[in-house]
Amino acid sequence: MTRYEPADSFATPRFSDVRTFMRLPNNRDLENADAAIVGAPFDTGATFRVGARFGPEAIRSVSHLLRRHNSGLGVTIFDYLSVIDYGDVPIVPGFIRESYEKIAEGLEPIHRAGVVPIVLGGDHSIALPELRAAAAVHGPLALVQFDSHPDTWDAYFGQKYTHGTPFRRAVEEGILDPSRSIQVGMRGSIYDERDWEDAKDMGFDLVPTDEVRKLGVPAIIERVKERVGYAKAYVSFDIDFVDPAYAPGTGTPEIGGYTSREAQEFVRGLAGINIVGCDVVEVCPAYDGPGQVTALVAANVAHDFLGLIALQKKSRDG
Repeated sequence: MTRYEPADSFATPRFSDVRTFMRLPNNRDLENADAAIVGAPFDTGATFRVGARFGPEAIRSVSHLLRRHNSGLGVTIFDYLSVIDYGDVPIVPGFIRESYEKIAEGLEPIHRAGVVPIVLGGDHSIALPELRAAAAVHGPLALVQFDSHPDTWDAYFGQKYTHGTPFRRAVEEGILDPSRSIQVGMRGSIYDERDWEDAKDMGFDLVPTDEVRKLGVPAIIERVKERVGYAKAYVSFDIDFVDPAYAPGTGTPEIGGYTSREAQEFVRGLAGINIVGCDVVEVCPAYDGPGQVTALVAANVAHDFLGLIALQKKSRDG
């Protein structure tokens, strides 16, 4: 089997080469891949700041800083995984339904090949076609969502498909099992006191930030694992989960969030769950600082996803 891994940073400097994620090979050889980085440069579902269509490009650019070994998870990723940068799925700017179809069609073959996609968004509306593609292969999924918003509104401005509605639609379509799903980090002002209660009424376990602060991160991680159990899980990380002091470049920022270190603690705490797909979304480079700190946080989240998938494969292969 051909094994794909990043370019050797001792042979060529990290600021060189085409901007793939971690300077991984850009190809679609699913037969020889365990995981695939996939861009979804779509932000027509955004309702406030736009620009997340440029998120994949920004995340890939700063990812050249990343290295082979994930010290937090204690795993050298490419000892266990062959990883490709699959490029971007097709989208139709300005047209949501058509883009959803293309995103799902682009991702489904990855799942059918037994490859785990790590999707770089893009606004959070892309989660719906992501879940459609995954569920077509794996059946109804558990969801682990890190976010400052539940994204379970019925409609925005009369529209059923926006970045505020994907998980309600997914439950309605039967591709998401809310009894196995958990949403962590909700905070900030909301439109109505029912906003969070509606998510709970749909069957989600919604954990607001105030509750996280009261119970502590380790307790919430344990709650996540108990909720998901052995179900096939999709992990969705909205960058606005992180406080805007650490990740300002996003479409709908909320103060009172998490440090980048806490974000890593949450993601790394997922080791052991059965991840079949994941994403990091809502990076808007136009609102990022000159140091590209938001994109850097997102790239590190994706690196942690790779670490989790590597541990998963290591455990399965013995």
